[in-house]
Amino acid sequence: MAFEFTDTNFQDTALSNPGVSVIDFWAEWCGPCKMISPIIEELSEEYEGKALVGKVNVDDNPEISFKYAIRSIPTVLFLRNGEVVDRQVGVTTKSILAKKLETALSA
Repeated sequence: MAFEFTDTNFQDTALSNPGVSVIDFWAEWCGPCKMISPIIEELSEEYEGKALVGKVNVDDNPEISFKYAIRSIPTVLFLRNGEVVDRQVGVTTKSILAKKLETALSA
């Protein structure tokens, strides 16, 4: 299951992670977010131990959303050592997200 990032745990999990974190910004009411959610879950399982893959509910966690200027959802951020290295806005395929994740892991 994908990790649940919150305003409270974000510093200690994503920003302090010495590796790669993948963060899906979503909301319950967002149709496109529901389309990408199963992909995030699959990546979470497939990359367990290699990357921290999770989700941020923008309605419940406004601080993180504001900090990263999330204006459109779904938005997926790829962080390496706490720094944003890539971003995907809107619905996309699993292969595109996996390729971006692989690139972040190999950097």
